[in-house]
Amino acid sequence: MKKQVLMAVLPLMVWGCGDPTDADNDGVADGIRDPNNVSVVVPSTPKGTVSGQVLSTTLQPIADVTVAMTIGSQPTGKSATTDASGNFVMTDVPAGAQVLLTFSKTGFSTLRATSTVPSAAGTVPINNGNASFGPVTLTQLNSTLTVNVVTPQGRPAVGAKGVLEVDKAGSVILSNYDQAASVVSKVYVEATADSNGVLTFSGVPAGVELARLNGTYNLWIAPMDSNGDGVVDTGGYTKSYSGASIVSTSVTTLAQLAYSKPSNVALTIEGGNVSSLKGTTELDPLRNMVRPGEPIYVYFNQPVQPGSIFVRLTDEYAKESLPVTASVNVGGYSATITPANGIVQEGKEYNIFVRAVSAEGGSNYSRTGFFFGGDQGAPKAITIAELRYQETERPPAVGAFQLNSGETVYVSFSAPIAKQVGQSVQVLLGADIDGVGGTGGNSFGEIGNNSGQGFPLDMAEPTKPIQTRTPAELPVFGIQPSGYSTRYSFIYSGNALVGTDRMRVQVVFSNLAPVLGTNDVYESIWGQPINADLELAGIIQQPPPALP
Repeated sequence: MKKQVLMAVLPLMVWGCGDPTDADNDGVADGIRDPNNVSVVVPSTPKGTVSGQVLSTTLQPIADVTVAMTIGSQPTGKSATTDASGNFVMTDVPAGAQVLLTFSKTGFSTLRATSTVPSAAGTVPINNGNASFGPVTLTQLNSTLTVNVVTPQGRPAVGAKGVLEVDKAGSVILSNYDQAASVVSKVYVEATADSNGVLTFSGVPAGVELARLNGTYNLWIAPMDSNGDGVVDTGGYTKSYSGASIVSTSVTTLAQLAYSKPSNVALTIEGGNVSSLKGTTELDPLRNMVRPGEPIYVYFNQPVQPGSIFVRLTDEYAKESLPVTASVNVGGYSATITPANGIVQEGKEYNIFVRAVSAEGGSNYSRTGFFFGGDQGAPKAITIAELRYQETERPPAVGAFQLNSGETVYVSFSAPIAKQVGQSVQVLLGADIDGVGGTGGNSFGEIGNNSGQGFPLDMAEPTKPIQTRTPAELPVFGIQPSGYSTRYSFIYSGNALVGTDRMRVQVVFSNLAPVLGTNDVYESIWGQPINADLELAGIIQQPPPALP
């Protein structure tokens, strides 16, 4: 019985070891269709087909569309061309392969889509399993989209660079949706705005066609460097428009570029070597010191209009404007203010006024500040530079050329100083103030006084020019007190004196009581304490103001 079974099977095995013909290259021996035959159980190279149809958005066939196939990362060399009905077919495609088809024709959008050739169809396991693409829809590239680009100030943005992306410029319906990996059909067009600020994107689908596919136009406009200085002075722009919205409005859209910084932020000065221009808390003299011959640097928080910068400069008394120039740099973000040669001198105080207008929204900045001439790292000793008294009597009055009781004497130092908390420094005069003969001893306010008591010296920081006429001179602009001054004063209260042009005046710093554990009762702009007595001979008369 066992021998009979063996003989029945053997002829089949011998026949199956032959070399059958597979002329159609489908992995199945020609003429063999019996599923019980061993030769069809394990075909060596199963194959399938890929086919489809290409139409316009109005569902009209598109002939002569090139369909190129890629499998994996390598091109296969397989391609097809659609016929008059828009159909195409490719054979001998490995079963189970994921294929990428690229549909292209001049004047139409390009579309790329993937699908997988079935691994089981027809005979067991495959008989021309088909991956069907269809219908594939392509849009015509026969339209234009124009965009009117304007600057943040509303002027034509000449030279603006734009990119238009048309998303979903084509579509495809796959017969095997669950195996579709992706469908991509996008069109990219670049353009540059003309002299009217108009970007023209040519060779794009019309809004009507894109509306049928529910596609969008995505617009990007790059930030601009309108003045060519290498710094962008406007922000960019991005917006999406549906095909339907373009149809319902117009093909021309408006794109207003944004500011490079938020327009709702007030224009301010963020930095520089004159910190008083930033705010009332930036009054430290070392942060407001400019070396003679050095420019003043100002840095804004946003660009300013180049022609809007306006600067005025005066000395401590603000009587007249000093020559100064200003230039805007780095796309409007900074300004360089240059006093004329020799204007800024060491140990002098200056007032500065700066006005500018933002390039982004037009907000104004206007501020008064101050600075000192000097080098932070090279402090100078303080001396008395001048003594001057304000005459109140007019000729032919007896006291017209004398220092009279009640008149003010001004002591000007070689550099601005500040009084800290504590007692005022005392001033002593080298004269017989009380008229008892001789100086010193117990006489109040005289040099050599035993107690060292004299006239208290207080700050007389100028807020306007010294009055020389009636009406009084006005300052060039309202000046900001710095808390430091070269000018101090005391009120004389002794007998009338003569010979003030030779009178000795002594300012006694040496006997001041320490303040808060330090000796810094008075200090210079360099932060150095003043604790040595200072003296000068000769008081100049400041004539009374001229009558109108």
